[in-house]
Amino acid sequence: MLSHIFYIEREQREKEYGDHIHSLVFQGEFQHIIRIYNTNVDGRRKIQYALTCVKGVGRRFANLVCKKADVDMSKRAGELSKDEVERLTTIMNHPRQYNIPTWFLNRQKDIKDGKYSHCLANQIDVKFREDLERLKKIRAHRGVRHHFGLRVRGQKTKTTGRRGRTVGVAGRR
Repeated sequence: MLSHIFYIEREQREKEYGDHIHSLVFQGEFQHIIRIYNTNVDGRRKIQYALTCVKGVGRRFANLVCKKADVDMSKRAGELSKDEVERLTTIMNHPRQYNIPTWFLNRQKDIKDGKYSHCLANQIDVKFREDLERLKKIRAHRGVRHHFGLRVRGQKTKTTGRRGRTVGVAGRR
């Protein structure tokens, strides 16, 4: 009985809206894939969530960048003009110039120059590698453990994480 009611409602919706009830309709130029920071961004997703494909951009940072760039949050990423994409990338490049607070940035008080910055895409990998090399060079405890491939954050290592090493004890014969 209940399925019959849903079927009738569906028939009524199809009469009103046609066969394509849930289709995305957009007049103009639509890009299915956008290149931002050497990352393929899906054009079918909403802009706030599409920006999270870029490494170093989370949902809250993407939301803030969209608001600072005056981009309509209901737009899909493929609907953006080249000017809007350019505004988004410049704000993500220089967030301090657009009054984004320092506590929002992912690289605060850099150890080398003491500056606040926001790393994106390849910059994150480069900075991470530099930090590990610095720790190894000064022979810090974390750096030594990274060098030997051991657990760094205080986990137990007696029984877990043996990966390729011998397991167990040789029994009596």
